[in-house]
Amino acid sequence: MKTHPTIGLALGSGGARGLAHIGVIKVLEKNNIPIDFIAGSSIGAMIGGIYAVTKDIGKIEKIALSNTWHQVLKLILDPSIKGGLISGQKIEAFIQKQIGHISFNKLKIPFVATATDLKTGRPVVLKTGRVSSAIKASISIPLIFKPVKKGDQLLVDSGFSQPVPVKAVRAMGAKMVIAVNLGARYSFKGDTQNPGYYMTLINTLNLVHHLLSKQDVKTADLVVNPRVEISGLIGWRDFIKKQNSQKLILAGERVMNDSLPQLKKIIKYQRAIKT
Repeated sequence: MKTHPTIGLALGSGGARGLAHIGVIKVLEKNNIPIDFIAGSSIGAMIGGIYAVTKDIGKIEKIALSNTWHQVLKLILDPSIKGGLISGQKIEAFIQKQIGHISFNKLKIPFVATATDLKTGRPVVLKTGRVSSAIKASISIPLIFKPVKKGDQLLVDSGFSQPVPVKAVRAMGAKMVIAVNLGARYSFKGDTQNPGYYMTLINTLNLVHHLLSKQDVKTADLVVNPRVEISGLIGWRDFIKKQNSQKLILAGERVMNDSLPQLKKIIKYQRAIKT
C-alpha cells in the first residue's frame, strides 16, 4: 500500500536546456521520491520518454555527456523541401536507437507526450503506438521539422500550446504534480537597436514560450525553475558541447535540491489529507 500521494512529473519544453530535466530526476531518485507518472513536452518528452522506458537516469546522463549527441548535427543534413527543413526520420531513428520500437503499454513508468495540432492550435496528448513516434511529433519545431501527420491532425512541437504539460500528467491520475519550467525567465537577446530577422524571431518565440509556460504551471503543486541561462543561445547544436551539457544538468540538480524541503512538506501534507 502506497504511503505517498501519486506523483506526476511534468517536464517542460525548452530545446537543449531540457538537459536540466536529467538533474531534476537524479535528485528525486537520490532522495527516494517516487515518480508515478510522466508527461513531457518537446525536449521534456525526449528525456521523459527515454526515462520511462529505461528507468535509468544514469544511462541518459552518460548519453548526454558522450559523443552520441554529435548525431544531432546529422539531423540538420536531413532536408525536406515541403513543410520544413528536416523530415524527422533521422531523429526518430536516433530515438529508436536509445529505446527501440517500444509501445506505450510496455513502459516502466506511465508516460505521455504532448504535441500541438497545427490545424486547431490545441494541445494533443499522445499515449498510444510507438513512443519514438510520439516523441518525434512532440519535438517537431515548425520551420525546422516537418509536421507529423496523425489521422486528420497535423502535429508540431507542443511548446506552442502546452509547454509544461501539467494538465496532461494530472489527467493521468497524479494527485501531486511537480512541474519543471524551462521558460520561467525571459530576457531579450541580441542587439536591441538592430535585432535583425533571426533574432526577432527567436525572441518572439522565447516570449511566447515564457507566457504560455507561466499559465501552464499555475495548477502545479510544486514548480521548479532551473537557471538555464548560459551565455549565447542554447539550441539543438549546443547538445554536443559537453561543458554546456554539464552546466545544464547541474542547474537541474541545484534547483531540485533547493526545492526538496518544500516538496517534502507538500508530500507530508498530502499524506495527512489521505489519512
